[in-house]
Amino acid sequence: MARAPWLVGVSGASGTPYAAAVIRALLDAGEDVDLIVSRASRLTILDETGHPFRDAHAEQDLRRWLARGADGSPDAFDADPARVRHWSPGDLAAGPSSGSYPVKGMLVVPASTACVAGVALGLSKDLLQRAASVTLKERRPLVVAVRETPLNGQTLRHLVTLDDAGAVVLPASPAFYAGARHIQDLVDFVAGRVLDAAGVPHSLYRRWEGELGRGAG
Repeated sequence: MARAPWLVGVSGASGTPYAAAVIRALLDAGEDVDLIVSRASRLTILDETGHPFRDAHAEQDLRRWLARGADGSPDAFDADPARVRHWSPGDLAAGPSSGSYPVKGMLVVPASTACVAGVALGLSKDLLQRAASVTLKERRPLVVAVRETPLNGQTLRHLVTLDDAGAVVLPASPAFYAGARHIQDLVDFVAGRVLDAAGVPHSLYRRWEGELGRGAG
């Protein structure tokens, strides 16, 4: 069977634990992953984890990143990135730059307002933006997990443009009804909602079943 991965784009917004949780859950679901880590997001990863993400050491750096818990625990997870294919953000000849490259869809998590603007305006200034534009033109699922607050009118208009184009606009807004006890629970809720929007099964959070008070137990 031909490989048909989910494409995950990581932009420069704060919230790299969301991306790590999404990638781990995709791998747990048996999915292949193509990964684009923007240049700006590498600064965020370094700031939020204390470790770099480098093209020349992508597998090693990704393994360390995926193992890290949202609270900073270095070995909280055991994730094997063997099914992850990494593409350099400056490689505009990469597979995901073409609509003929087979992918199931794209998840941009977290999505910065600059990334949102670039995709909404069709700028394609790097591979992440180009791949998102391709996803829209090919009518494939695109989930944009915007992580910014407050939002100004310009960004809101860009988000409406993406919604009109068929994308799912998913603010990175954790909820508390699932009984969160740790920061990882809040991260996993957002990651789970991203996967819900993509139709990927997971067990990252407890779903609402109409029973009040379960989150306080």
